[in-house]
Amino acid sequence: SRQITQVYGFYAECQRKFGSVSVWRSFTDVFDYLPIAAIVGNSFFAVHGGLSPSIHHLDQIRILDRFTEIPHEGPLADLMWSDPDPEKMGFAISPRGAGYVFGHDVLKRFLEMNKLDHVVRAHQLCMTGYQELFDNTLSTVWSAPNYCYRFGNIASILEVDEHCSRQFNVFGASPESERPSNSAGPARPTSQAADSERYFT
Repeated sequence: SRQITQVYGFYAECQRKFGSVSVWRSFTDVFDYLPIAAIVGNSFFAVHGGLSPSIHHLDQIRILDRFTEIPHEGPLADLMWSDPDPEKMGFAISPRGAGYVFGHDVLKRFLEMNKLDHVVRAHQLCMTGYQELFDNTLSTVWSAPNYCYRFGNIASILEVDEHCSRQFNVFGASPESERPSNSAGPARPTSQAADSERYFT
């Protein structure tokens, strides 16, 4: 969302690299038209964040008005900002202040109702590039190495073959993305990113 890109550095990066906010505006306009989720190989549910207590069937996602800024609450916000929590059952209010945390029981019910095998999502920092939870029925894929130029994490890309087998391709930061230690970088992430680190370190 426009607010999140301003908090986490994308807005400032566009200003620094291009000298104006017009590129940032173009990107965020495009973001409003990107799919909120996808089905891969009739087996994987791919989404940025997680599940929603308002969404039980895929058809409920298909009828959402996607072509808009992500709202602060509701099913679109839940799909964008919710997180799995292996210590929870059901849904609980997220400490992030947006979306929910959900347990294994929620995931299992969603997969069974929609005849799917696996949820693939991002949204939480994984120091090793990825994390598998809930008996390997959910994968978090983190594709930003050395997040905010200061976490020192590695990253990954998930490769799915024609048989729906999964392979994580792990990589580190490229030299051009490493800043000198005396350069001014973005401020340390706020509590939202700190919560992400807490879940996955």
